Amino acid sequence: MGNHQCIVTVTKRGTGSDVVAAARRKGARGGTIVSGRGSSVYESKKLFGALIEPEKEIVLTLIEKDKVEAVLDEIRKSLDIDTPGKGIMFVLDVEAVRGLTPLDALK
Repeated sequence: MGNHQCIVTVTKRGTGSDVVAAARRKGARGGTIVSGRGSSVYESKKLFGALIEPEKEIVLTLIEKDKVEAVLDEIRKSLDIDTPGKGIMFVLDVEAVRGLTPLDALK
């Protein structure tokens, strides 16, 4: 098993950079923000009879396992993620990683 996990954060459009900033405060090197659409019992609305699906940002954060809990807590606090409709986070195991440059090589 690898030494990394992937934190997936799904939140409303415009808050992806807040997720990345929170993760960086706790040791993440960055994140990837992907646009998406969601449907939720908390957010689906109708306009003139048509269902409007809210736009989302999905943030993928690759992080060392020993930093995962601290990053999750920081994102949760920063985005008030426990409030319904604010977003969701989950963690995926990562089997292998290629292409990461060690931080000391960037200096």
